[in-house]
Parts: sequence; C-alpha cells; structure tokens
Amino acid sequence: MSEYQYYEFQAIDRPLDEADREALRSLSTRAQITATSFTNHYEWGDFKGSPRKLMERWFDLHVYLANWGTHQLMIRLPKRLVDHDWLDALMMCTDLMQIIKAKDNLILNLCDDGEDALDYDWDDGSGWLGALAPLRADLLSGDWRLAYLVWLTGVENGNVRDEALEPLPGIAPLNGGLSAFADFFRIDSDLVQAAAEGPGAATHIDISPESLRAFVKSIPALEQTALLQRVAEGDPHVAADLRSRFRKAASRQDPPMSHTLRSAAELRDRATAIETARKAAAAERRKAERLKQEQLAERAKQARLTALRKRGADVWQEVETEVQRRNASGYDRAATLIFDLRTVADEDGAMAEFANRLNALRKRHERKQRFIERLGTLT
Repeated sequence: MSEYQYYEFQAIDRPLDEADREALRSLSTRAQITATSFTNHYEWGDFKGSPRKLMERWFDLHVYLANWGTHQLMIRLPKRLVDHDWLDALMMCTDLMQIIKAKDNLILNLCDDGEDALDYDWDDGSGWLGALAPLRADLLSGDWRLAYLVWLTGVENGNVRDEALEPLPGIAPLNGGLSAFADFFRIDSDLVQAAAEGPGAATHIDISPESLRAFVKSIPALEQTALLQRVAEGDPHVAADLRSRFRKAASRQDPPMSHTLRSAAELRDRATAIETARKAAAAERRKAERLKQEQLAERAKQARLTALRKRGADVWQEVETEVQRRNASGYDRAATLIFDLRTVADEDGAMAEFANRLNALRKRHERKQRFIERLGTLT
C-alpha cells in the first residue's frame, strides 16, 4: 500500500434525504452512505469531492486521516451559538485552526499535517469520528475546553509567549472527547496532564437536571415561549442554547478568570517535571521487572539443579542419548545439561569428577564438530 486516506462525514442537525444521497453517490461509487454519514477510504487516488463544500452543504462533522501523518477535524457550528471571543483569541496563538464562514454557520477546520510527528502507528481512521463527535455538543452548550487544547498546541510548538496566561484555569475533568482530541492531534501527553492539574474540576460547570430545571423556571415567560416555539419548529439547538445560557449565568456568579491562571512557561515547566517523573517511574518499573525475572530464573535454576542431583549419573546417560541424535536440538539439549552439571559440581565440590567425565565425553565425540563447538571452552 503506497498511500492510505480515510474520509468520514457525519450529519447531526439534518439527515440526508434521497436527493442528497444521490448527489453524494456521484462523488464516489464505493463510499458507504447513510441518512447521516458518508465514509470512504482510498489506497490509490484521491476523493473527487471537496470536504469543505460537503461540510458547507450537508455535514456537521468530518474526520480525515492519511498514512503520511495528516490528521484533520472539521466542526460546523451555527454562528449564533458560537462564542466569537474564544475564536478570535485562538486564531492569534495557533496554526492548527482555520475558521471558514458558511452562510449561517462557521466551520472550525483543525488540521495537523504531521510534519513534526514521528513513527506513525498504523491507523485506518475508523472510530475517531465517534470519539470526537461529543466535542461539537460541548461547544454548542458553552463548554469551550476544546479551545484550551487548541491553545495548548500553540504552547507546545512555541507560538505562545512564556508570559501568556492559560485561557481557562485548566481543562479538568478531562472527558472522553477531550482525551480523544489530544490523542488525535498528538498533543504532548505530559503537557495535557499539566493542564488537567489546574483547578478546572472546581470551575467547570456540571449541569444537573435539577439545576437546569430551576434555571428554566427563572427565564422570563416571553423567552420561555420563544424557546418552546423553536422546539416546535424543529430547531435542534434549543437544548444546547439553554445549557450555554446556564453556563454563562453560573460563570457570572463564579467567574473562571477570578481563579489564578498559569502562564505558558509554568505549564511547560510542569510538563517537563511530569515527563521526568514519568520516565523515572518507568525506569523503576523496568528495574523491578528485571529483578523479578532474575529471581524467577534463579528459582527455576535451583529447582532444575536439585532435580539433577537426585538423578545422579543418569543425567550423563541422557547427555549421551542427546548427542547420539546428531542434530542441532540434540546437541543443544546435551550442552544445556552439561552446563547445569558443571554448576552442580562446582557447588558440591566435585569438579574433578566432572572434568574427567567431560574429557571422556569429548574424546568419544570428537568428530562431532558442531557438538564440540557448543561446549566451547567448558572444562
């Protein structure tokens, strides 16, 4: 396989009708097309369509992966539900993201060409979109921790100044979507851990059914009516809009920026410390594993030698039998027994008897050159 490319698109807000699917089929006869998805991979050639145009017209999510290292994620969001302040800030500190305007939507185009990634593990691309899909719902409901990870790529590649402060007080709790994003874009795991150590767990707003119910009751009657009308009209974003409003109201009571924010330099230093500790712990585990294996090998050796002592002279007869096989496995088995017999003789103070038996064995089989070579300088 000289090259491999994987394309997957997902429609969330509006399913594809028959005409949509026919239009997509004209772009690929091999693709798997359903009412909500378009999936294809290429081992030769390229996709005839334009991912950007497909996102503008039909889809809300797109994942692209190539075996030369490129990873791409596209997320389509309604403009009216997007926090534009976040986007403007991010565009100043990372090369990972491009913002595409598409009528009433914005498309976040996140792409890593993989130039700095080494030793790519083979990945057919399947499964990534399912793991990353929850991030869109998070963004629509006002959870912008994804933006922190995008900012973190700028910290990693040096685009963010040392004195620049993190956009949020950490990203904890690190949910499945955020973890998948960090893995997909190969963000330094030590840097991600450093970010997750911040007090984000205390400042991230979890929405319980009870608290959301109380918030909805507090909304003026006219706004409640407008929300219900949107539901009746099939607006798929009412729930996300409510969650976003809830988060904004809660953050006004406890503003995230009132918490101490760390600088990019502090995060880099902490990531270095985590890396050092991780490597030291790994070295200790390897050392402990080596010691364990050595102990197991020693116990096995002692058990083997005890068995040899009990058998006595019969072991030498087994050596003769193995040598007479005149093949590599027989010679190896004979040599192993002889080495063990030497150890027993050394421990039991019987080296003279061992030397006599070995010399006699050498003379009897001196024409078996391969066997003699296996014995080496053993005396």
